[in-house]
Amino acid sequence: MSALPSQGIGVGLIGLGFMGRTHAACFAASGRAHIIAAFERNPDALHAATGANNLDTGSALAAAALAHTRRATSIDELLADARIALVSITTPTDSHVELALRALEAGKHVLVEKPVSLDPAAIRRIGACATAHGLLAMPAHCMRFWPSWVVMREALQSEYYGRPFRARFQRMGQAPSWSKDFYLDDARSGGAAIDLHIHDADYIRDVFGEPTAVHAKGSRRHIQTTYSFASGVHVEAEGAWVDDAAFEFVMAAVIECERGTLDFRLGREPELVLTREGVSTQIAVPTGSGYEGEINALLDAILSGARAAPVSMEDAAKTQELLNRELASLAQ
Repeated sequence: MSALPSQGIGVGLIGLGFMGRTHAACFAASGRAHIIAAFERNPDALHAATGANNLDTGSALAAAALAHTRRATSIDELLADARIALVSITTPTDSHVELALRALEAGKHVLVEKPVSLDPAAIRRIGACATAHGLLAMPAHCMRFWPSWVVMREALQSEYYGRPFRARFQRMGQAPSWSKDFYLDDARSGGAAIDLHIHDADYIRDVFGEPTAVHAKGSRRHIQTTYSFASGVHVEAEGAWVDDAAFEFVMAAVIECERGTLDFRLGREPELVLTREGVSTQIAVPTGSGYEGEINALLDAILSGARAAPVSMEDAAKTQELLNRELASLAQ
């Protein structure tokens, strides 16, 4: 295992697209990590402006953090650097498994962007490899760390507002205008039904447990799923890529409980409110994003010597199995 440098955890970045730069900004903001090197196949990516048109996640901070970052000429060179203890992998989905296994074999902890893989068995191979080497392998399931969604989960698990009986999630964004050869190839990305909708499917699993049944309609571009649970709670989720390039990103959740309704809307002020007996009240939440939250949680785990990542590859595999059930329902 690589040593931890005095200035914090040494980080290597594989991939410098939108998510790679997002991770870079979060590592820089953490104050507990130092980006040692980055590898990107696109020769202009390291110093070029990039974005996903949906969210601003610290592009200026990422640019500053990467301005003097060493450019590795190959993945092997990056993995051979003993100063690097953690590797962030934000390349196309179909490259994740190979890269994660190579990094683990080189003695590095790994953070792998979602979806880790479209194949649950392949995801589990990453988890098994990490365990065998005494390392941490974490899927970047950021909604588990999004401040408002953490507050909602805590309220649901404690039944602070009573038991939930109905919930609806919505996530819609512009169809990718970048890396179209990857994103618009369903065999590689899974389409919006996987690449975008995974956020809500994973959160639903985390909060409500494993669904007893799923019914999906629509397409891989625009999916609407109804989930049934042994508890009786009724849950729906919608995920879509919208063709209109001017479409503003939508991320919303409404969860009805016995003693109030939790209502989250990204970009609204306030973003999270509780409606009870006709009165809406703001719920205070910490600042920041789920990207920062997931990276800080992983850094905490590494620095404390934890034997398990905050989110496991088994979690990722089970979420992918749920998504595969939804795709099977679509095909019926």
